[in-house]
Amino acid sequence: MLLPDRHLVADLLGRYREWERLVLADPLDETTRRRFEDVAYTLCVLMGQRTAREAILKAEAYLRRTRPVPIFQDGTESVGPGAHD
Repeated sequence: MLLPDRHLVADLLGRYREWERLVLADPLDETTRRRFEDVAYTLCVLMGQRTAREAILKAEAYLRRTRPVPIFQDGTESVGPGAHD
């Protein structure tokens, strides 16, 4: 079974929480609400859940039980091409 990238899940969860705060601060802002719903939908698809609440709970549990796998034996991670330019 393929598992989602831990960093992507963490990023989406953070975005979800930020958009949630913005929606609560201004519930009538349609643009903010639409972006919040887009992130919620993406989290649902990524985590294989039907509701945002279920997706968040699953994402939080997933992040608690997984750790990033180091790319190199010394424990450092790859930063990608061009990162040292």
